[in-house]
Amino acid sequence: MPKPFPMNAWYAAGWDAEIKHALLPRTICGKHVVMFRKGDGEVVALEDACWHRLVPLSKGRLDGDTVETINPSACVRAYPVVERHRFIWLWMGDPALADPLLVPDMHWNHDPAWAGDGKTIHVKCDYRLVVDNLMDLTHETFVHGSSIGNDAVAEAPFDVTHGEKTVTLQKPGPVDRWQIIRFEAPCTVNIDVGVAPAGSGAPEGDRSQGVNGYNPDRVFYNLNIDAGAMWARRVIDRMREAERSVSQTVRAQLALRELIVSGGLRPGERISELQAVEVTGVSRTPVRMALVRLEEEGLL
Repeated sequence: MPKPFPMNAWYAAGWDAEIKHALLPRTICGKHVVMFRKGDGEVVALEDACWHRLVPLSKGRLDGDTVETINPSACVRAYPVVERHRFIWLWMGDPALADPLLVPDMHWNHDPAWAGDGKTIHVKCDYRLVVDNLMDLTHETFVHGSSIGNDAVAEAPFDVTHGEKTVTLQKPGPVDRWQIIRFEAPCTVNIDVGVAPAGSGAPEGDRSQGVNGYNPDRVFYNLNIDAGAMWARRVIDRMREAERSVSQTVRAQLALRELIVSGGLRPGERISELQAVEVTGVSRTPVRMALVRLEEEGLL
């Protein structure tokens, strides 16, 4: 069953630094696209299928700013492109409706007043589950308890407001902590979290006295952490390390689940840490956490 992707929307297809003067294939909304950067710096996105037997254009090569094909008069579909906020955005639907003003606002990514870093995480699930995960941050209490989660995250009340194509969920702290989660259809989620001294005016006013994180996410789940403070790099490094540990644990869980589903490991059968490390390719600490989780679920 095909996924119901809204086509008349901007999708982040990659980081700006990823797109070079070379053919880069990518699948967006179930469609195969090939991107490259021209000699003048402009990014081009084409349907990744030559009209001759539908051979992927990405299997070819560039001659200057032209993709070589068997027939030099061949034409393929070109997608509207906008380069903004350190991302390459593609419009997959009707080109006549591709308004650059509709690109989601993520100006923190390139604002010199902010320090930021990020990476792309490939998640094997329907993109709507990622949106659901990010809109309900009560999972921080249970999944990120060693870094940014505590009991108060799950217990705090929240307010929800709706726009024409947006949903905003706010979890303000009693005095100096806030969580503002904003979803913009079809697949962009901005998470604004921070802490500041009581009475400083944050989050609406002066945030310079506190720490603020901004986490914009898309279909392929880009993790981008920005912090507006002098010691931002230290904060970013610690958060990235915490997220790396969580992602490794999830990777180990998925690998072990696939092993059970495929019959390579029977439900209830024991597996040692060293065996699990060899099977999953993940280090021992995340593997140990994954084994505990699967044992709690009764799978091991």
